[in-house]
This record gives sequence, structure tokens and C-alpha cells, in this order.
Amino acid sequence: MYFRFCDLFITSLRLILVGVLALSSTAIWADEGLSVEQAVAEALTRNPTLAAIEARAVALATIPDQVGALRDPRLSIKTLNVPLDSLSFTQEGMTQLQVGLSQMLPYPGKLALRSKAAGYEASAAKSEVAERRLQLVQDIKMVWWNLFYLDRMLEVIARNQRLLEQFVVVAETRYQVGRGLQQDILLAQLERSKLNDLTLRIQNMRENEATRLNRLLDRPVAMPVQLPSSVDEKLPTLQSVATLQMRAETGHPRLATGREQLAAARSRVDLAKKSYAPDFNVGVAYGLRGGDNPDGSSRADFGSIMVSMNLPIYTGRKQDRAVDQRQAQWMQQKYQLEDLHNQIASNVQQAITDYQRAGEQAQLFKQEIIPLARQTVDAMLAGYQVGSVDFLNLVRSQTTLYNYETEYWKALSGANQARARLVAAVGEEKIYE
Repeated sequence: MYFRFCDLFITSLRLILVGVLALSSTAIWADEGLSVEQAVAEALTRNPTLAAIEARAVALATIPDQVGALRDPRLSIKTLNVPLDSLSFTQEGMTQLQVGLSQMLPYPGKLALRSKAAGYEASAAKSEVAERRLQLVQDIKMVWWNLFYLDRMLEVIARNQRLLEQFVVVAETRYQVGRGLQQDILLAQLERSKLNDLTLRIQNMRENEATRLNRLLDRPVAMPVQLPSSVDEKLPTLQSVATLQMRAETGHPRLATGREQLAAARSRVDLAKKSYAPDFNVGVAYGLRGGDNPDGSSRADFGSIMVSMNLPIYTGRKQDRAVDQRQAQWMQQKYQLEDLHNQIASNVQQAITDYQRAGEQAQLFKQEIIPLARQTVDAMLAGYQVGSVDFLNLVRSQTTLYNYETEYWKALSGANQARARLVAAVGEEKIYE
């Protein structure tokens, strides 16, 4: 009986040692699934929100020419001074058929200012497209790295579950021959049940993230999403904080949008001041007469020239108030742009800090903590084999190792998410030395 127990125990330990060595080694994974670059490229070509903003920019680009053009001229055809008793066009000398053409002429400078303001708005819309592209890329990368982290977490949990199954076998074997405790079995089973619960929760989180990614990619929301199992874990060194801040200040699309909108508001202030000046309406008319004069000569046709203008006499309630309104809107845009400068600078600084801290944490886990945790597991296994380590500490050491592995993937994903935020904050991909 004793030798049978020894054989079973040694065999079980060998299985565990083989499993630990396999889990501790670097896995060779096949690069399959949707990479982050592929997801970004697909979103930029298919995302409906981006397409809608691009269509809006195209529509706004047509407005400057429209508002900068004169109104259509007016063609008029009139019959004048027709006697009602006979309705004759030859009875009276003043009866005529008149054809007129008139044109509305705004005060000089008004059309140019309208076109200028609309041009700034069109330029702002183009910058909004660029901003939306940056935001979409950021969203894609954030969701993608969340999915990647959850996949790695599920892998870690699955490895831990397999190892706990082996621990249960060992505990049951020792208990059957009277050398183990029932509480060892119960503890291992409890840890296994906790991992099963954690797996369900992580799977639910992954399904939600996959739904978000599918929506951003304009895919069916229930479409399965498979990511690669391995990525480049290298975290490049960033450019200096001053350089990144300067590039964000000069090149971020949101700031360009704000500047264009501020210029548009300034043009509307100037246009409101132009409203004190009148607009003009000029026209010509040609009157055709029929019949003869008393001396027998044919009646001559009439020609007319017309000039009219509006009289801005209610300036206190109209023009003054319009100027006040445009001035206030200009101040609003000015303060919003100032706030946007501060916000962009803050986003850049926060993203840099998060990237550096997450990168340092990932390196600490990979180079120091995880290797030490693996050595601890190996020592615990050796101690358990000779009876100097209890079963609970063995289980806990292995669980701790997998927790550290999970934290490593969390830190790596967090660093890449911070990098995505930094690219969106700076406004361009070139953020490394």
C-alpha cells in the first residue's frame, strides 16, 4: 500500500512539474486573428460616424461660394395703365407692356465677409474630420487592448485551473492512503470554483468589449472577434515632454478647429457692424406702347432706371443688438479655445505619465516579480515533495504566480492604451525618439 501511494504521488508530482515548466516557458503562439492595425484600417474605411462627419465637411465646403454670390436677378413683366372699359393697349398713351430686370446689391464687403465666415467654418469641419479620425483610432485601440488583456487573463485562469485539477488529484491520493487532509481537497476545490466564477465574469466582459469593437468596425454586433495571441511587447521611448507638448499645440486638429471657429466668429462680428450700412436694389425697365399720337406719329417706348435701398433706422433694437450678440459669441469661442489649449496639454501630460508608469510596472513584473514567483513555486513544489510545505501554501504560491502574470498583461495593455491616448492628444503617430 505504501509503495502504491509513493508511485501515485511521484507520478502526480511529475505531472505538476511538467505542467509548471511548460507554463513557465515562453509560449509559441500563432499570429492569427484581427491585429490592432487591421482593426484601425477597417474602422477608418467603414465607420458610419466618421463617414457622416466627412459628408458634413463636404457639404460645408460648398457654402462659401453660395453665400458669397449675389442673389438671383429678378425679371418682371407688367402691364401698366390699361383702361378697364376697353382693355385696349392702344387707346391711352400711358398704357404699356413693361419688361424689367432688377438686382439686389449688398453694401460692399458684406458678401466677402459672409463667404469668409463660411470658409472658416468649412475649414473647421475638415479639422473635425481629422479629430474624429484620431478619436476613432484611439477608441479602436483602447477596446482592442482591453480585449487582448481579457484574452490573456482567460489563458492565465485556464492554466491555473488545469494545475489546480492536478493539485486536487495529489490531495485526493494522499487522503486515500491516510497521509493527507480532507481540508486540502476542499481548499483546492474552493480555489477551482473561484476561478470558474472569475472565468464567467471575464467572459461576459469580453463579450461586451467584442460588441463595442464590432460596432466601431460597422460589423454585426454578435460577430465573433478573434485576436492574435502574441504581440510585440516592446514599449518604445517617447520624445521629450516639451517636444510632445509643442507638437500638440501646433498640430492638434481640435485646436485647428477652435482657431477656425474663432476666426469665423470674428468675421461675423465684422459683418454685424456692416449691417448699419444699407443694401441697394437697382433695376432697368423697358415699356412697350402701341397706337399713334394725335399727330399720327407712332408712340415712343419708355425706358426706366430704378434705385432703392433699405433704411436702417432701428439700430438700437436690431443692429446694436446683433453686434452685441456676435461679440459675445466671439468671446465664447475665445474662452473655449483657451480652455481647449489647457485640456490638450493636460491630456498629453496624463497620457505620458500613464505610459511611463505602466511601462515601468510591466518591466518590473516581467524582469523581477514573475521570475521570483516562479522560483517560489518551484521551491514550494520541492518542499511539498518532502513534506516540509503544506498544501495550502503550495496552492497559494501558484495562484500568486498567475496573479502576477495577469498584472503584467494588465500593465502592458494599459501602457499601450496610454500610448493610444497620447497619439490622439498630440495629433499624430510620431511620438517616439
